[in-house]
Amino acid sequence: MITIHFIAADGRATSAQGKPGKSLMEAAVAAGIDGIAADCGGLLTCATCHVHVQEPFASSLPPPDGEELGMLEFTAAPRTAASRLSCQIKLTPALDGLTVQLPLTQY
Repeated sequence: MITIHFIAADGRATSAQGKPGKSLMEAAVAAGIDGIAADCGGLLTCATCHVHVQEPFASSLPPPDGEELGMLEFTAAPRTAASRLSCQIKLTPALDGLTVQLPLTQY
């Protein structure tokens, strides 16, 4: 299992476990993490699973593809260089300990 740390907009920290091969969004939804709406269920048709990936993981992820970049234009909270859609981040053993900051809102 991969351990993921979620930092809410108010600073509260929550950790969850995810299976390798699943998306970060799937792990967040399964764990009931507040702040990940995931309205489209990972179909890349919304931006309600927006997260800010913290280093050292942000620079080690594959860059977002054109579709993800397009959807990131529709985030409700301000986008940063560390913004990603959690549905597009596949969990691997190398991501064990991944920390993401949740935006203030997904809507």
